[in-house]
Amino acid sequence: MTGALDRFRIDGKVALVTGAGSGLGRQFALTLAEAGASVALAARRREKLKETAALIEEAGGKAICTDLDVTDPLMVTSCVREVQSELGTPDILVNNAGIARQAFLTDISEEDWDAVLDTNLKGVFMMAQATAKAMIMAGKPGSIINIASILGLGVSKALGSYIAAKSGVIQLTKAMALEWTRNGIRVNALAPGYFVTEINEAAFEQGAHEMVKQHVPMARVGDMGEISGPLLLLASDAGSYMTGNI
Repeated sequence: MTGALDRFRIDGKVALVTGAGSGLGRQFALTLAEAGASVALAARRREKLKETAALIEEAGGKAICTDLDVTDPLMVTSCVREVQSELGTPDILVNNAGIARQAFLTDISEEDWDAVLDTNLKGVFMMAQATAKAMIMAGKPGSIINIASILGLGVSKALGSYIAAKSGVIQLTKAMALEWTRNGIRVNALAPGYFVTEINEAAFEQGAHEMVKQHVPMARVGDMGEISGPLLLLASDAGSYMTGNI
């Protein structure tokens, strides 16, 4: 009989993490490796990926690095194929790559709007689609975890493009879950609250900590390790009866 804690292990699984060079993406990759998975690290910045890979390997894990721009369909397809060739068909996808452009809606340029939606929403779709197709062709079940945001559930000023994209990720997650459950693929989303990453560190340097103190019940930002539990719940058999959840 499998123990409750054993269900959180993912030994022998293959995990693909986008945006794995820094921030939450790096934390997700380290967590999955610690839980037993071989991890494919994907992002545009190869040097950052190498840093994450080194941390995994120093701890006794296995990682590979692959170049990826989630807005490029050819790179998305190539990334999944490379992972299949080197590690095997992914069992887990963490769809984390994302950007932000801070601007009021009267001021944001079409170029910046498109960049955010293409990366944060279309890129999530293309990565999930390519990975799901690979899982289906291999006849294996899997878990896709899309990274949304607390701002996909609420609003804030000067982040309209980011909010629109992350709201779309939440509904897209539910649609994917509904369609792919027949293939044994679970699709859920994490909607992180306030964690300091490269995307928002400038805002925190300008006083966002005071806003968090006023509006977040715990009156502080999250520690990176505090998102590891929810991630493993969705990635592992501990969450085997969960799909379409945010």
